[in-house]
Amino acid sequence: MKISQKLEYACRALAQLAKTYDGKTLTRLDDLAQREVVSSNFLVQILNDVRRAGLIDSRRGANGGYMLSRPPANITLRQIVDAVEPSQLQNTAQSGQGESGTAIHRAWETVSGKLAADLDAITLESVASPPSDPMFYI
Repeated sequence: MKISQKLEYACRALAQLAKTYDGKTLTRLDDLAQREVVSSNFLVQILNDVRRAGLIDSRRGANGGYMLSRPPANITLRQIVDAVEPSQLQNTAQSGQGESGTAIHRAWETVSGKLAADLDAITLESVASPPSDPMFYI
């Protein structure tokens, strides 16, 4: 699966905001960019798309920055995809052309629907949580 750099950076930035989410603390753009090794110029453009979608809040000024607009458990990867790359989940297969066109179109619709459902099931909370230590049995 091919994920654009823009979508990758958006997911990483929001995961970073999820790690520090308390509903009131802002994270500066430069801090986000440094932690995720992303150009701050590119990141600000991405965060503007995410802000317009209502996933984050921002404040300008010396004490400004970004924070999630709601708890990380209430933001899914699908919402991020829809904010940054809305065409990612669109089925572009031609419908009804040729003898097999309709069947193939339905198959791609099924795949697209399953991908959307999987993205709906993954929250920022689950992505931002530290992985649990493996259990070793002796």
